[in-house]
Amino acid sequence: MADETSRRSFLSALAATAGVASLPRAATAPSAGDLPTVAAVIEAVISGIPGAPRTDTVDVVKAGDPQQPCTGVVTTFLGTLAVLRQAKAMGANLVISHEPVFYNHLDKTDWLAGDRVFEKKKRFLDESRLVVWRAHDTWHTLRPDPVTAGTVAVMGWERYVKPRGGDVCEIPPVPVSELALRLKQKLGSHGVRYVGDPAQGVRRLALNVGASGGESHLRMLRQRDVDALVVGELHEWETSEYVRDSMAAGWPKAVIVVGHQASEEAGMRALADWLRPRVAGVSVTHLPAGDAFTYV
Repeated sequence: MADETSRRSFLSALAATAGVASLPRAATAPSAGDLPTVAAVIEAVISGIPGAPRTDTVDVVKAGDPQQPCTGVVTTFLGTLAVLRQAKAMGANLVISHEPVFYNHLDKTDWLAGDRVFEKKKRFLDESRLVVWRAHDTWHTLRPDPVTAGTVAVMGWERYVKPRGGDVCEIPPVPVSELALRLKQKLGSHGVRYVGDPAQGVRRLALNVGASGGESHLRMLRQRDVDALVVGELHEWETSEYVRDSMAAGWPKAVIVVGHQASEEAGMRALADWLRPRVAGVSVTHLPAGDAFTYV
């Protein structure tokens, strides 16, 4: 009941400012007058996920007027300026980003006032009339977590997932070094790092995509039957040091760091596939943000 009340309150507030309309059923390309509003597309995501939205969610409209008709949707790991420009060139006006737009978790911008990078990005959003909505907590709420499931699918590990929740896989044994290379190739990472013995065999691995922090990582690593943990990113004084101490103590473990974007991009591609049949007549495309780093 509390979840449903939260959802209704969220949608009521959105409707008050954005004129939420019901989604059209037409399969052919609708005219502008028949298009759902951006707010209605956002509602289609939220209403399709039990338990969404959380009352303290970061998943709010970050820019733009959601009252306008939705001319197209782009999903992405992160709404970079390059992704926003590409979305505009495609004719889309709703960008659904998994991560923040303005360089901090809550997208607070007071501290950025006058910064030329922030001002240029904000000006582009204002002039293009793009709407940016974040789908982080909402998308992670679905069970099994579609962000983790997206990575599992790219790796071809669906048949190896253990029933406990989708974050542990029992794969054919493979050395840590070879597993790291496979992750790099299949996830499109520019660089993968690991802590552990390169020759150590991995049979049971745990997945913790994104950047959930050391405590979450250690809860997985402390399971005696988990040989290795695959993460998006980590703090270099937490998980990596726990693994190094574990090895020194005689209990070999490994952690493989694939990069935040590489670990979650597939999950946002999955959102595009999931949303497409729910918004008939509206184009839904995934645009990868890509890895920001150059490795030497």
